[in-house]
Amino acid sequence: MEPGPGDVYGVVTKMYGYDRVLVECSDGKQRLCRIRGQLKRRIWIKEGDLVLVSPWDFQRDSRGDIWWRFTKNQAIELARRGALPDFLKAKIEAVA
Repeated sequence: MEPGPGDVYGVVTKMYGYDRVLVECSDGKQRLCRIRGQLKRRIWIKEGDLVLVSPWDFQRDSRGDIWWRFTKNQAIELARRGALPDFLKAKIEAVA
């Protein structure tokens, strides 16, 4: 799954509950993100997971929606291909 225009990779750093999480994004910003309804009941997200974030049109620098979670193998493959910045690679390798 490749990011679309405007989408960014991110690593979940803190779970707040009620489908809200804090994500450190590949553009260097931390965003309070919500888990989309389609993912909420099908895919479990936890701290350290690599996710795909779509920033909101308003509050673009501080809010966003999570619309995909990568498995550990997918995250390692993205890091190997060079699709992730170095600070996200370090977080992925620390958890894996």
